[in-house]
Amino acid sequence: MIGQRFVEMLEDHPYFEIEGLYASERSEGKRLRDVLKVRDHVFREDTLDMEMRVMDVRGIADRARIAFSGIPSDHAGPTETELAKAGVGVFTNAGSHRMDPDVPILIPEVNPEHMLSVKEQSTFADGGFIITNANCSSTGIAAPLKALDDAYGLKEVYVSTYQALSGAGYPGVPSLDAVGNVIPYIGGEEEKMESELAKMLGGYRDGRFVPAGFRVFANCARVPVVDGHLESLVVRMDSEPSAEDVIGTLESFRGEPQRMELPSAPPQPIIVRKESNRPQPAFDVFAGGTGRSKGMAVTVGRVRKKDECIKIFALSHNTLRGGAGGSVLNAEMAVKKGLI
Repeated sequence: MIGQRFVEMLEDHPYFEIEGLYASERSEGKRLRDVLKVRDHVFREDTLDMEMRVMDVRGIADRARIAFSGIPSDHAGPTETELAKAGVGVFTNAGSHRMDPDVPILIPEVNPEHMLSVKEQSTFADGGFIITNANCSSTGIAAPLKALDDAYGLKEVYVSTYQALSGAGYPGVPSLDAVGNVIPYIGGEEEKMESELAKMLGGYRDGRFVPAGFRVFANCARVPVVDGHLESLVVRMDSEPSAEDVIGTLESFRGEPQRMELPSAPPQPIIVRKESNRPQPAFDVFAGGTGRSKGMAVTVGRVRKKDECIKIFALSHNTLRGGAGGSVLNAEMAVKKGLI
């Protein structure tokens, strides 16, 4: 699913041209149209006719400056390392390198300064590097938490996720397990959220990542929704802003992608819905704009104050903003900053 979203995001891109599609031996010779799973985008005929090749690190390095990686984590780790050593800039959706001490988990609106860490990746030569994006559930709340931390100082974050089936890849969760059901377990997801958010929302000083000072407590569940991770947040902060203050802070938040007007950046990265029953995946999963920014915004709603806490619901598109779109946005920023 992520690989096909990469193709969607890169069609007619103003910075990048698709050199080739690479997969395992079982996909060799197939065309994109033979394996198409994305149902909400109309691909060009010449894109659908692109033929998949077997993974070839040397060949990719000879023909391409960038590799966008959406392969499973158990294969991604060594393959991405080989690509970076061969001089390729790797922008990956996989989790293999997220917690490496010299690899950033990058969300350009949240921690653009972490991109400097690639200069510490001394094991790679000829301009090669690795930049990861976050787990899809972490991505959906990182920007709202960044806005709140900057304004009020975060102390504790309690998050419960209602995650779409597409987050499990294709075919994902068996239909008889998913239909009419909620599965309150996604292996490793809660631990990833807690560690990744600490790294992303922390600092980068003296060549090392410094974890954020607040605590995260996560519960994660899979629900029978195709696309869109809905997440419930209960947040304690150093100060006690009103719900109205929090809404204003979230609505006014902008990051470097907006100031740079990157092609895939939503004009407003956090959209606040005032209706009592929003956000919902059916209505809000493609928020962000049109074209490349479609599905790249986070939608929040039901902002309420309870005692010293603020309660919020947040929704993001897990295979666009939380997947391929996040990596493409990272690459766009790398171009603008002269890394590529």
